[in-house]
Amino acid sequence: MTSEPTVAGVKPEQQEPSPRPGMRGHPWLTLISVAIGVMMVALDGTIVAIANPAIQDDLGASLADVQWITNGYLLALAVALITAGKLGDRFGHRQTFLVGVSGFAIASAAIGLSGNVTAVVAFRVCQGLFGALLMPAALGLLRATFPAEKLNMAIGIWGMVIGASTAGGPIVGGLLVEHVNWQSVFFINVPVGVLALVLGLVILKDHRAENAPRSFDVPGIVLLSGAMFCLIWALIKAPEWGWGDGSTLLFLGLSLASFVAFGYWETRAAEPLLPLGLFRSVPLSAGTVLMILMAFGFMGGLFFVTFYLQNVHGMSPVDSGLHLLPLTAMMIVSSPAAGALITKVGPRAPLVGAMVLTAIALFGLASLEADSGTGLMSVWFALLGLGLGPGMVGATEGIVGNAPLEFSGVAGGLQQAAMQIGGSLGTAVLGAVMAARVDRDLPGNWKEAGLPATSGQELDRAADAVAIGRPPIAPDNPPAPEVAEKITHVAHDTFMSGMGLSFTVAAVVAAGAAVVAGFAKRGAQAGDASTGAVHI
Repeated sequence: MTSEPTVAGVKPEQQEPSPRPGMRGHPWLTLISVAIGVMMVALDGTIVAIANPAIQDDLGASLADVQWITNGYLLALAVALITAGKLGDRFGHRQTFLVGVSGFAIASAAIGLSGNVTAVVAFRVCQGLFGALLMPAALGLLRATFPAEKLNMAIGIWGMVIGASTAGGPIVGGLLVEHVNWQSVFFINVPVGVLALVLGLVILKDHRAENAPRSFDVPGIVLLSGAMFCLIWALIKAPEWGWGDGSTLLFLGLSLASFVAFGYWETRAAEPLLPLGLFRSVPLSAGTVLMILMAFGFMGGLFFVTFYLQNVHGMSPVDSGLHLLPLTAMMIVSSPAAGALITKVGPRAPLVGAMVLTAIALFGLASLEADSGTGLMSVWFALLGLGLGPGMVGATEGIVGNAPLEFSGVAGGLQQAAMQIGGSLGTAVLGAVMAARVDRDLPGNWKEAGLPATSGQELDRAADAVAIGRPPIAPDNPPAPEVAEKITHVAHDTFMSGMGLSFTVAAVVAAGAAVVAGFAKRGAQAGDASTGAVHI
């Protein structure tokens, strides 16, 4: 009795009949289907920030409530990503993706219909959980569907969609909030989700590896989830609590202890959640570190760019988003181009070059002045996009392309988790750098401008405003015009000093990422996590 052949590590009984030959499981149609779902989640990551002030006014929410609208989503997403990837490996990425798309759209509609901030926060957490299901499953589907010689191009287009959606969020959000209402920011996900669901049902094909996991590592899930929660929570709260505060150190310590316990347990589990043997692949490990460092510079730096454009230059959210179009445009152009280039010459040279360009762009942004013109800003934004596009593609391919097919979901979750950790770390660390520079420079700048002496407590409150580029002027009791002008000048000069230092730190991190990129290699596309045996 002869056994039936397997294709790409997929059992014959798991290869679904294709009612529409050439359509079900078609690689490029699969890419279109998952890109629509990914676009919805990526757009939501930045579009909601524009709606927060309107939500606060409409629902009478406190500042802490509004912060939870963002933090609840981020925590749920970061904590669940790797576990969600494991679910895809276990039950199939097609099913996981469809559940994620449906749940994300339903949660979005529920937020739009919510009448109080508690419900908004609760459904934002649901959004994060369903987004965690969707994102790794999308990469798992691409990994299983595309042949090796075309995977880089697919990841390039995937990265283009994420970059364009992330950068386009402020523009779309600003237009919707200004011309419709804050609820429309969430309702827009419903038709997009329906379209992604319909296309997914018709086009996506389930691929499961022959040796896919058959059980769940519950202790590993608990330990990793706890470690991620404590880490992200500490990074979110550190700017408020202080890096030396006992609460910050407690959560960082709990995170470290949980990560150590998780690592120990994974060496003993029969079917570990995250096989540590994956990290024996130097390119996969390098891709993970590279993703963290790249997200550190990009997301941390973008945090200050928004304040610079809106609070120093006085732009509206829509105008500030439009000024970022050079960055978006270059990411759209460079991501698929990088995919083709990496396929031809391998990832090492393109990745090193991309990180060098990113470092140069960040050093350039560090040199901006309060009155820098649009032309100069556009040059540095465009150069940043030119570096980030290939960086995103190469790091993602390094992680997903060097993981075995049976762990493609976990690899997708690892890629997204690395991005979330890097972004949270960048925002927190660069925020601390900004705060330290403002605390150091503001008293002296205030005195040199001949402004009236203030108490230490008043100066601390002023520093909080200056750290985001706002002059500390009370709108209900403004000082004389000449005094207000001096305060504004001091605030902007002090902010620019802090932003320059923050971007310099980000540039040094990007330069370090260029060194890490030297360890990149072409994706193995297969292999056992511990032995390197080929399955596809």
